[in-house]
Amino acid sequence: MTSVTGSQDVSPSPSTTTPPGDHRGSWIPSGGMIATRCMELRKRRGLMITLILVTIGIPAVFLLIRLLLHAFAPNTYGPAGGYTIYGAMVSGVLYTFGFIVAAVLGATAGSADLTEGMFRHAVVTGRSRLALYLARIPAGLAIIVTLVAIGFTIVCAVCVFAAPTRLQFNGVTVPANLSSAGLQSWAADHEAEVICNFNPVITPSTPDQLTIQTVDQSFPCGNGPGPGGPISKQQPPQNQPQPTQAQIREVATLTARISYADYARQFLYPSNSLMIKSGLWLELEAVIGFVVGLGLASLIGQRTVAVVLMIVLEVVLTPILSRAHIPHLSNLQRAVVGLATAHLSPGGLPVIGGGGGGPGGNGGNSALLPESTTVAVCVIVAWLVGWSVLGAWRMMTRDA
Repeated sequence: MTSVTGSQDVSPSPSTTTPPGDHRGSWIPSGGMIATRCMELRKRRGLMITLILVTIGIPAVFLLIRLLLHAFAPNTYGPAGGYTIYGAMVSGVLYTFGFIVAAVLGATAGSADLTEGMFRHAVVTGRSRLALYLARIPAGLAIIVTLVAIGFTIVCAVCVFAAPTRLQFNGVTVPANLSSAGLQSWAADHEAEVICNFNPVITPSTPDQLTIQTVDQSFPCGNGPGPGGPISKQQPPQNQPQPTQAQIREVATLTARISYADYARQFLYPSNSLMIKSGLWLELEAVIGFVVGLGLASLIGQRTVAVVLMIVLEVVLTPILSRAHIPHLSNLQRAVVGLATAHLSPGGLPVIGGGGGGPGGNGGNSALLPESTTVAVCVIVAWLVGWSVLGAWRMMTRDA
């Protein structure tokens, strides 16, 4: 009796290498990954409604109310737009709230998988953890950059097309965009309005100081507001000689020349260059808020704490550290990203903590802690790269 030895059926072992057409192990996120992350964020209706209300709703409602008030009571309420409203909306509303909503969106993108228990499912697909993290950056920026751009466009449109047609300077209607010589020529023909309302700062080094003070003390201004009745500086003494017409014209011209620096900062509406620079500056602030919020939330693994810390940074710490001159800690203060961003603000805008801007860059605000443009750019780049590295590192080392 013979026995037949059967051949043993050995199944082939699965390949441990990635197929040639499979890019799941690549650290570069694909377009499908980015689109998926963007869709996941857009499906959060509560979050999206909040973002739209803050970035678009607040400016739109505020400007709509001003438009209606001016339409029904133009003598009581001024125009809805103009240069002053533009500066307040950009620096006071879009700058601060744009950073906060960007941080909220970034914190949501950085912690959503963890809080919902989906991180394990994303990892077992074989996708690179670094690619999963990097895909969230363009996905979130596509949302927040678009919303900030829409809100900023509304502000620009209203402030340009609903701007005042006459320039008010110290309560006096003055022609806009005059040169120094033009303002002095206009002041010579409107000496009463200039002398009684402009109120320039007179110092011992001011040219013709005695002449200006003599005319100011003796010139008869009106006793109250109204047409032809500006507010009185003081009543001239009974026995003091009245100034001659030539002296009045000379003082009006000198006053206009001294006040020209303040007058040159007044515009009817923002220029095209200012709007372009302001738009890019606001988008930079939104990018910083999103990237830092994304990295912080990924690092600590939750959204609430990250959002609170970002709000404290923007609303509390940044205004204080930007203006307080603390001995031996000035270099540490310059490392705050909010101070660096404020130093990159376009000339002509007020900046954080109050203070008017003006031509010349840095917002014209000397109260800020001094910092060069090079240092400000390096600080911003360090914050963007540093928090991205920390967030990606935590995602790559976190247990699934």
